[in-house]
Amino acid sequence: MMKFNIQDLNLYYGELHALKGVNMDVEENGVMALIGPSGCGKSTFLRTLNRMNDIIENTKISGKILLDNEDVYGPNVDVIDLRKRVGMVFQKPNPFPMSIYDNVTYGPKIHGAHSKVSLDEIVEKSLTAAALWDEVKDRLKVSALGLSGGQQQRLCIARTLAVNPEVILMDEPTSALDPISTAKIEELVETLKEKYTIIIVTHNMQQAGRISDHTSFFLNGEVIESGLTEKLFYKPEDKRTEDYITGRFG
Repeated sequence: MMKFNIQDLNLYYGELHALKGVNMDVEENGVMALIGPSGCGKSTFLRTLNRMNDIIENTKISGKILLDNEDVYGPNVDVIDLRKRVGMVFQKPNPFPMSIYDNVTYGPKIHGAHSKVSLDEIVEKSLTAAALWDEVKDRLKVSALGLSGGQQQRLCIARTLAVNPEVILMDEPTSALDPISTAKIEELVETLKEKYTIIIVTHNMQQAGRISDHTSFFLNGEVIESGLTEKLFYKPEDKRTEDYITGRFG
C-alpha cells in the first residue's frame, strides 16, 4: 500500500528554488530515510508533507502530495487534522514546560479527549510505545524539562503517538543525542514501523543503513535516486549517490 505519492513537487522560498520536480512514493508501514548534504532540501521536503512550510512567508508550492490519494494541499484539507495524521519529531527535543503527563495529554485534549480514565490510558499507552513508561511512571507529574535529552526526545515521540498519527516525520531526531540514547531511538523506530509510516531525515549514513527500508538521496533540491536502502547503498545507479555514500563529498 502506498502512503504518500509525490508528483512533480516544486517549492520556492521567494526567489530560491528549494525543491525541484520531486517525484517519490512512500510505502505504508516502513521507514524511508532522506539523506544528502546540508542544505539539499531534505528538511524542506519533510516539512511539505504536513504543511509546516505554510508558516514561512513567501513560500510557493506546485505539484501534488497525495496522502492516501488525497492532495494535502487541496482546498478542503483541514491543516490541524493533517498534522494529527502526520506527526513530527524535531531535531532538538522540545518538550513543553509542563509535567510529563501534561505533555502527552496536550494533543488528545485539543482533539476532545477529557475523561481522566481515557487520558490515563493514552499516557500509559503512548509512553510504553515510546519505550519510556518504565523510566517515568512514578514521576508523571514532574516537569518534563528535568528528563535527560534522550528521554525528552522519547517523550516528544510519545506526545506525537498520543494523537494516533498514521505517519511520523523525524527531522534528525538523534543528532543532539549521545550514542546510547541514539541506539534507543533507533530500536524504537524499528518497533514503531510495524504500525506507522516513518520518514526520517538523517546525516548519519550508518543510521540510514541500519533502520530504513527505503532511502532517497537529495542533492541541490532534487531527488537523485530513490529505492530500497540496500540497493541504494551497495549498487547505486548514479555516480553522485555513490560519491556521497562513500564520503567523497557532503
